[in-house]
Amino acid sequence: MLMPKGFLTPFISKIAVGRVKSHGLGRVLQFPNTNMFPRPEMSKCLTVIGSQDLHAWQKSTGIRRTNLRANFQVINSSSCPSPILEDQSSTNLPLIDLKFQQHQTPDAGKLNEVLCELFQDPEKEAMGYEQYEKAKKVAEFRPNKSTLEHVTSCIRARKFKVVRTLLQVFKSDGDVSLPALDSAMRGYNELHMYRSTMSVFEEMISAGIGPDSGCYCRIMEAYFRKGDHKKVVELFQELKSRQLDLTPLSIQILCQSLAKLGKPLEALEIFRSVTKEGVSLDSSKIYSVLISSFASIRDVKVAEELFKEAETKKILRDPTVFLRLITMYVEEGLLDMTLEVVKAMKGANIRVSDNICCAVVSGFSRKSTLLNAVKVFEDLILMGCEPGQVTYASVLNVYCRLGLYAKAEMVFREMEEKGFDKCVVAYSSMVVMYGKTGRPREAMRLVAKMKERGCKPNVWIYNSLMDMHGRDNNTRQVAKLWSEMKRRKVAPDKVSYTTVIGAYNKAGDFEMCLRFYNEYRIHGGVLDKAMAAMMVGVFSKSGRVDELVKLLRDMKAEGTGLDVRLYRSALNALADSGLEMQVKWLQSSFEVT
Repeated sequence: MLMPKGFLTPFISKIAVGRVKSHGLGRVLQFPNTNMFPRPEMSKCLTVIGSQDLHAWQKSTGIRRTNLRANFQVINSSSCPSPILEDQSSTNLPLIDLKFQQHQTPDAGKLNEVLCELFQDPEKEAMGYEQYEKAKKVAEFRPNKSTLEHVTSCIRARKFKVVRTLLQVFKSDGDVSLPALDSAMRGYNELHMYRSTMSVFEEMISAGIGPDSGCYCRIMEAYFRKGDHKKVVELFQELKSRQLDLTPLSIQILCQSLAKLGKPLEALEIFRSVTKEGVSLDSSKIYSVLISSFASIRDVKVAEELFKEAETKKILRDPTVFLRLITMYVEEGLLDMTLEVVKAMKGANIRVSDNICCAVVSGFSRKSTLLNAVKVFEDLILMGCEPGQVTYASVLNVYCRLGLYAKAEMVFREMEEKGFDKCVVAYSSMVVMYGKTGRPREAMRLVAKMKERGCKPNVWIYNSLMDMHGRDNNTRQVAKLWSEMKRRKVAPDKVSYTTVIGAYNKAGDFEMCLRFYNEYRIHGGVLDKAMAAMMVGVFSKSGRVDELVKLLRDMKAEGTGLDVRLYRSALNALADSGLEMQVKWLQSSFEVT
């Protein structure tokens, strides 16, 4: 690229003289004489330039169009093909090495623009590093914000090798090392690469570069995001000890970390003091963290006070805060306040999520009556809340426990219509309901439909099915279900073994009862009252006195007590067998509960 007299482009290290080609762009710039060149041999230079290139060149050099016409002949060749102006004899002319000289140095702004352009071009990055080293020798040159921001741009573009090279270049320059490293830390935080931010900070400390307030904000944010809140507090104390300016962001991160560490009172005190001083903070985040913290420690008074303040300022938008408040009110037994929280959400145009609706309904079902849980569900519907799969499953379970089976079936059909047809909890409740109402066929059809929809039955469903078939003395179906459960790799639990042993006990198949009991004990099953009662009956009925005595000794060792019915059954079985010593041992070893 050619320049008018008195201007060189130091960002281009070498330029060929005498070799010119036509690019067919329609315009040719030709220098009319040699007086305008710093060196005579450059008078042979011609550059073919298009209109877009001409505009870019004017912008980069600062030459106005009027000055351009005074210094150049503009030959319009759009009416005929541009000739190839190349002299074969001059193709090997020497290269001119452009050096920085005092009278030729452009202003610092132009140098920064040029460096940014070179850094952005992958093919010219190496040239950019070389020219930056040359530019540092110029007294007036200082990298501006745009040049240093290129570090952040490279991080956003995932050019991490380029970032490392740039940091090595900038780190050796004391005047720009700090802002360059700060730009790198900010870029890594934007990409959630917090470990890289920590690495840059450690590199800064090891190089003896003192971090400023901005750098402390970046590193505090990185440790906060990684959940190391103690380190955040340590860094803030270090920031204060160095008597650097406390930025709003650093105070905000400190308050949030203190709240996460279970010190909400200390965080609240700092928040109150800085707001009185007029420091502008992101109050929405701090209020959210403080309210959640006080709600988690069940400090209802402070949590309500902060909630009212935030509600007045209309700054709460995080649904998690409302969920924490509802959980607090449920645990404290203030169930009516849960509906007030929901009303506040509706008033602020915040969507009441499925989790929040479920928390309210479940809270009433646990802390109040099941009928109140049904009523609050209906109130939520009237308020315009849209229950999701979790809420539907919860209220379906409530209807089943209340024996309102018609309501339960209606809710289940509504779930299917809305696409919630893969909820295992809902299927479990319906299967249990069919078992209680003696409808095993409907239960089996529902499980078949469940499998068709790609939903796998869990152990609760298998337990319910085996229980209803066991009560009908259908041990064949029980065995079939047990085999299917094992084939599907659904691990049986204590209820599974109790159910299947009970089914065979009712059918009088004591050998199968003993087989499943031994399997249960081999797999580490613990003796509880339900299993003990089942096996005392089995051993008593089948006359297995030795197994009965062993069972009683195992119960004694594991601390399992005997109720009146079990005690009498075992005592009668031992007495009928004439085992007087075992009878006395039983009477002295167990306290009837």
